[in-house]
Amino acid sequence: MNGRRWTFEDLNTISALENEYFAQSAWSKQALADSLLSENFFGTLLEEDGVITAYGGMNIVLDEAEIGLVATAEMYRSCGRGKKIVEDLLSEAKRRGVKTVFLEVRVSNAPAQLLYLKCGFVGLYARSRYYPDGEDAIVMRKELD
Repeated sequence: MNGRRWTFEDLNTISALENEYFAQSAWSKQALADSLLSENFFGTLLEEDGVITAYGGMNIVLDEAEIGLVATAEMYRSCGRGKKIVEDLLSEAKRRGVKTVFLEVRVSNAPAQLLYLKCGFVGLYARSRYYPDGEDAIVMRKELD
């Protein structure tokens, strides 16, 4: 599985997937486009036969990065695609001199929490009512070598 960077041609598909997977907390197409225009943003995705099966993105400021989104199409979950996306994001962060990577994950999203733990993230604290529907988030961190 080889990842590639997002392009503007991918935005319609990624936006549709965001709305399907995350409903109220989905990134808007405009937010995705604005991110893609920023030199601080890095987005990666996996494709199979021209179909996006997983994607992720992060913002980098100085020596810190925040992973803002990671998603895998339902029929491709538990096959290593999410892990590959996170690994690609961490590799790019390291390449850009990042020392610390943060992310937030829903308290109810045990599969994502497990993925992040397997990738070396540790839980720091909870953010109360972080998501639009009122659910709490767990803030996680990974220190890069």
